[in-house]
Amino acid sequence: MIPKYVQPFLWSYDIKALDLDRDKRRIITNVLNLGTKEATDWLFETYTKEDIKDCLIHPLPGEWNNKSIVFWSFLMDVKPGQANIRILR
Repeated sequence: MIPKYVQPFLWSYDIKALDLDRDKRRIITNVLNLGTKEATDWLFETYTKEDIKDCLIHPLPGEWNNKSIVFWSFLMDVKPGQANIRILR
């Protein structure tokens, strides 16, 4: 179940239809891009570091803003996959 305090960062999706496992790339991407500390704390409790790193290394094309992907990649000590990324400005 996705907590109410995380739901605003998935505003364009049907929360009831999202599956924590099947939609983890979408959830991780949105929360890291837009989320509050409370939301990102939940994210790190819900997903493994490997899941989160994978989303940074293989980002969803056109979904990341530059500041977010640079920030989280630095914190997680990974390089985003340049071939798969088209950064929003």
